[in-house]
Amino acid sequence: MKNKLFWRFGFAYLVLLLLVLLAVDTYVAFSLRRAYLSTAFSQLESLSQLAQSRLPKRIVEAELQEWAVWMARAGIRVTLVARDGKVLADTDEDPHRMDNHGARPEIRAAIEQGSGSAVRHSATLGHDLLYFAVRREAGDGTPLILRFSLPLHRLDEALADFRRGLWVASSIILALSATASLLYFRTLSRRIERLKEFSRRVAAGDFRGLPRDRKGDELADLADAFNQTAARLDIAMQTLTGERNQTAAVLASMTEGLVVIGPDQRVIFCNAAFCRAVNVDSGGWKDRPAVEVIPHADLLEFLRQAHSRNAAVTGELVLGSVRTKSFAVTVTPVLSSGATAGSVMVLHDITELRRLEHARRDFTVNVSHEFKTPLTAIQGFAETLINGAWRDEADCLRFLNIIRENAVRLGRLTDDLLKLGQIEAGKLELRFQTIPIGELIGPCLEAIRLKAGQKNLLLETDCSGELPSVVGDVSSLQQILQNLLDNAVHYTPGGGRISIRAAVAGPEVVISVSDTGPGIPQTEQARIFERFYRADAGRSRLEGGTGLGLSIAKHLAEAHGGRIQVRSEVGQGATFSIHLPRK
Repeated sequence: MKNKLFWRFGFAYLVLLLLVLLAVDTYVAFSLRRAYLSTAFSQLESLSQLAQSRLPKRIVEAELQEWAVWMARAGIRVTLVARDGKVLADTDEDPHRMDNHGARPEIRAAIEQGSGSAVRHSATLGHDLLYFAVRREAGDGTPLILRFSLPLHRLDEALADFRRGLWVASSIILALSATASLLYFRTLSRRIERLKEFSRRVAAGDFRGLPRDRKGDELADLADAFNQTAARLDIAMQTLTGERNQTAAVLASMTEGLVVIGPDQRVIFCNAAFCRAVNVDSGGWKDRPAVEVIPHADLLEFLRQAHSRNAAVTGELVLGSVRTKSFAVTVTPVLSSGATAGSVMVLHDITELRRLEHARRDFTVNVSHEFKTPLTAIQGFAETLINGAWRDEADCLRFLNIIRENAVRLGRLTDDLLKLGQIEAGKLELRFQTIPIGELIGPCLEAIRLKAGQKNLLLETDCSGELPSVVGDVSSLQQILQNLLDNAVHYTPGGGRISIRAAVAGPEVVISVSDTGPGIPQTEQARIFERFYRADAGRSRLEGGTGLGLSIAKHLAEAHGGRIQVRSEVGQGATFSIHLPRK
């Protein structure tokens, strides 16, 4: 059985009551016995005075017997003993059959001191007696010992009756007090049990308060203190939980990869960006060794250097094999009392930054190259004319035409660069209006029909059905479509086919331009919308292309809330799709 506090209190209280009752019983019995003996001795001493008044004048058997009969009226036993211990008379027994009493302690005390008392067992009567002896002299001067005795069985009976009454009353009192105390202790135990259960609830995270205890004692004060503590803990836990959730949300939503390594080189925290960067499972990192979660020797080397130096380590790293990404790596050790208690690694994706830097370098090189080619031609033919070629009318005219064509190319290149700059800076003015699809496609087809006819290309259109209108700038949308058609004519060999289709796809109108040209390799499709990028650079320059058409088309489509996509396979032609929001 569970040793509850209730049973401990109850058992201790019962034992205490029993000990008190035993002590009271013992003390009362002792006190009553002592009081009885004191009273009895006083009574016997008074009787001794009375007995002395009628002592026999002579030690004669008849007078002694008469005196004994007279003393028997007092209701006590009286024995008359000579100095030598011989019994001369006795109120209860025949003195001739009684032993010599000289060795009795009360007799010896009376002979020596004048009086004596004793409580002992009587060999003659067979039970305990109280004895009082006093030395007196008969009428003729003979010393006599008067001994008075009272039986103690009356005292024992009285004490037994008293003790029985005491125990009955005590048992009743004990039962009542035990019941009351047990009920009280049960109530007290239940209150303590409620406090214990409340502390368990608080430890488990349940901070609901206890009902108001109106007893007004120390346990009620303790319950109030517990409620106040629980309320403060609840506020503190809510604050900590909110801060933890906020911190976790911030760390989880960071675009930078973040991993926290503990002092035992195990992962404590890892956000989704880091898992994507190192290509690990986002749910299997907790408490795993860092060497398992970070399967890259260079990153582990950064960690080792930070731990060995107790200082932050920075660097750059390229991860991936097919589609590589560049990261700026920062490892900062967490110091505690001068020792390394862990480390924090942050991966900042600088792939786009490096790509833009590369694009800027390429742009500078490409612009220089694009400008250099026509300028070289203009400069060369101008010098030729200056050196006397102008005298030959045919050569002069041919050289001037070349100079004019390269000047036109420079102008077109300059215009495209300025327009692209305006689009990227958001300074291009667009006049939006409702445009039917037919009015958008028709003029572009007419403009390209002559060039297609020169290469014997078949133009196909599929704009049947009711097509919704789009909202946009007419000239800008026509420039997008015109650039796609020009590229299709440029790259489609003679006798090929160019198809223009328009259809509705959910909330968008899709205009697609397909050709039967050589196609675009998969590795180059992601770069064809970059400035100056050409899948066939030599052919494009020979036909006067600037390499900016697709880049301008992409930016113009995005300015209208749309996009351009390409699908192509080598040898199977290419399909460019313009996705525009429908009205």
